[in-house]
Amino acid sequence: MDYRLEVAMVPTSDADKTKEFYQGLGWRLDADFDFGGGARVLQLTPPGSACSVSFGTSPFLRGFLGEGSTLGLEVVVDDIDAAKADMVSRGVEVSEVYHLDGGQRVPGAAPDHQSYGSYASFKDPDGNGYLLQEVTTRLPGRKTSALASYGSVASLADALRRASEAHGRHEAETGQEDPNWPDWYAQFMADDSAG
Repeated sequence: MDYRLEVAMVPTSDADKTKEFYQGLGWRLDADFDFGGGARVLQLTPPGSACSVSFGTSPFLRGFLGEGSTLGLEVVVDDIDAAKADMVSRGVEVSEVYHLDGGQRVPGAAPDHQSYGSYASFKDPDGNGYLLQEVTTRLPGRKTSALASYGSVASLADALRRASEAHGRHEAETGQEDPNWPDWYAQFMADDSAG
């Protein structure tokens, strides 16, 4: 039995402002539901993430969690300096990159950009806090199911069919067989799962 963490819930006081902020970061809008009575839920997904974030304006959700109460949501990136530069270019205030030494924050990336060692932080308009963490090499045993992207075996099979058809068109256009079809399929499916 797979247990996939797919959504984290975060309160927001202004759905439109939240939507603009996260779409400005390049996050994909998956849903925008207005339930009436001040209850509205947005779901957005960071590029390449198997987990989405659901932002709620529901009075119940705000009362339960409190605005700006969510801290330490971790967003993993391959390159902490590039991620910070990208976010700053999008108008987000991001802390300096830092690492820990003896439990103390030290400016700059971890020596040799040691995996899991470099951080930066930012907050959304409601004060919910995020931690960017650079992961260059995964710890052993960390795997993500393909179902995290496709949801079911049937949807994964459907994606493989689409990849096969698209690859057939690619080979027809080039007029030759593609010996690197696994790389082609992998890129197609990565792009497909990202929307």
